[in-house]
Amino acid sequence: MRRPTAHHGRLVALVAVVVLVFTGLVGRLGQVQLAGAAAAGASPLDTRTLVVPALRGRILDRAGRVLAENRVSTVVTLERRVVADDRPAAEAEVRAVADVLGLEADDLLGRTWLCGEDGAPAAPSCWAGSPQVPVPLATDVDPARALTLVERPERFPGVAVTSEPVRSYPRPEGASAAQVLGYLGRVGPQDLSADPTLAADDLVGRAGLEQQYDRELRGTPGRTVVAVDARGLVTRVVSRTEPVPGRDLVTSLDAVVQASAEAALAHEMARARTRGWPADSGGVVVLDPRDGAVAALASAPTYDPNVWTGGISADDYRALTDPASGTPLLSRATDVALAPASTMKPASVAAAVSAGASLSGTYDCPAVYRIGDRDFRNHETTAHGLITLRRAVEISCDTVFYALAERAWQQEGGVSAAASTPDPFVDTARGLGLGARTGIDLPHESAGRVPDRAWRKATWEEQRGELCRRARTGYPEVTDRERRTFLTEVARENCEHGWQLRAGDAANFAIGQGDLLATPLQMAVAYGAIADGGTARTPRVAAALVDPASGARSVVAPGPTRAVPIAAPTLRYLRGALVGVTTTGTAAGVFRSVPDDWTIAGKTGTGEVVGRRDTSWFVSYAPAERPRWVVAAVVAQGGNGGSTAGPVARAVHLTLRGLG
Repeated sequence: MRRPTAHHGRLVALVAVVVLVFTGLVGRLGQVQLAGAAAAGASPLDTRTLVVPALRGRILDRAGRVLAENRVSTVVTLERRVVADDRPAAEAEVRAVADVLGLEADDLLGRTWLCGEDGAPAAPSCWAGSPQVPVPLATDVDPARALTLVERPERFPGVAVTSEPVRSYPRPEGASAAQVLGYLGRVGPQDLSADPTLAADDLVGRAGLEQQYDRELRGTPGRTVVAVDARGLVTRVVSRTEPVPGRDLVTSLDAVVQASAEAALAHEMARARTRGWPADSGGVVVLDPRDGAVAALASAPTYDPNVWTGGISADDYRALTDPASGTPLLSRATDVALAPASTMKPASVAAAVSAGASLSGTYDCPAVYRIGDRDFRNHETTAHGLITLRRAVEISCDTVFYALAERAWQQEGGVSAAASTPDPFVDTARGLGLGARTGIDLPHESAGRVPDRAWRKATWEEQRGELCRRARTGYPEVTDRERRTFLTEVARENCEHGWQLRAGDAANFAIGQGDLLATPLQMAVAYGAIADGGTARTPRVAAALVDPASGARSVVAPGPTRAVPIAAPTLRYLRGALVGVTTTGTAAGVFRSVPDDWTIAGKTGTGEVVGRRDTSWFVSYAPAERPRWVVAAVVAQGGNGGSTAGPVARAVHLTLRGLG
């Protein structure tokens, strides 16, 4: 016989609290409003249905640390009929309720409006739930104060007090993981029509793991039908269906690594700002290249996920969705794509080799490479003479890649090539997973963009009218003269022939610039494939689902794997070049202090963005000889890759080394 676990005991106790508190109030006060409507086929005695919410499953890290759990909250509700009958009287009553509870009346008054009604405040201040259920005016209130409300039904008609479990995020080891975990929100009409198992006042996942695994975490609510007399007092229980708790979700996240990534990102962004860089957002991905298991997904700016507990205030909601505050709800690790800059160069080496370049050859690295009437410069404007492709990666020589890209572009037919013409640079990028969602078990992932000839033509056809108009009028509303001139020149250049893939476009693609966009997660998966011998794996956050009562464990199936289109000799060559980046190349100074038993292979990237400061990238894996972890870091407007993203990755790698 299986011995009950400690969590099973806590779960039973929490269910009991919910049932006893709710039922006790019904029996003692008689005026407590019971959720739901009269049961179908009710007896002559009036009946009410008490909905006993199921406990939502917990979310745990790989070591069992609790990332999301439940606690009991006291909730004060108001029947909608009170508002419908006499709004002025209802608002006066709500003000009196707020006074008893010691709360601001304005925070409660918004809940008396259904979202969408004329005069209703904006969400989340209004009530987004069903008009047939009591409206929760306030949560997490003082139970003693709440009881004084229902003891005076003549003063507070329609007011009831219930107890319900609410979500809590304990931040083990200091890890927030806010964007990964997500949050809960009340169901709306669309949810109810899409899922008949939902009740009008249920909470469902709205982002992150809470949304992705909502059905598994949610469980099944219980129902207790009670008979009541003319005074509204409970006389007997007609029927009872016990709630079925949701399953716990065990993830591959490691709270220690997650906390390290969050802290390193915040620290280095703050340091970048002291050097004059805005450093306004960033993300970190840590995954195991051997199976795709994700150990950390950090994002900045971030927030405390407990802000959602018990209902979010209007001020807090505005702060989370305001672009001026950086929209912290967005995950910069998975949902936002940026130009990958020089972290793209290993893929470009592979593409050039597939187009005929030799791994054993040498290539000129001048300070300037001319294409047509335009000079394309090295980022540091330094010439290095004839060098190998390995050295081109190590020192990040742009001009070598400009020449490789132009040569391949000419072989494809140049500007005369059809939209369907194969492109080795595009094919390699897509083979590594760029331009498509990775398939991670999280909602809202960005697919990024791989701008091939077909994309350019379709985009040009959509934008041609505006481009030609701007070619004539320019951009007088742009105050920056240099930017205004640049935009006008672009419009003139693209008005008639913007559909063509020009040599300059191909050159920019080869160094991860131009219209190419990728997320940190996509780059982590790509480098994981290089590290793991050419196998790209679908990243996964969930590891298993566990029944909290029986302990029965169901493993979450891994996603598909695929081979990347890079030959084994090229992969070996790239792995050597990536080690060279951290030992004798652009990141040597950053990683010089890392212990010898944790050799890091990686690549810096410095992305140029029109109208903004440089994006700092560093994508890496370690130990180089037997890769166990991939770490990708990016900081928007953070400077060059070695100055900001590199130190973020170094701090995370040192934490990973300490795990043993």
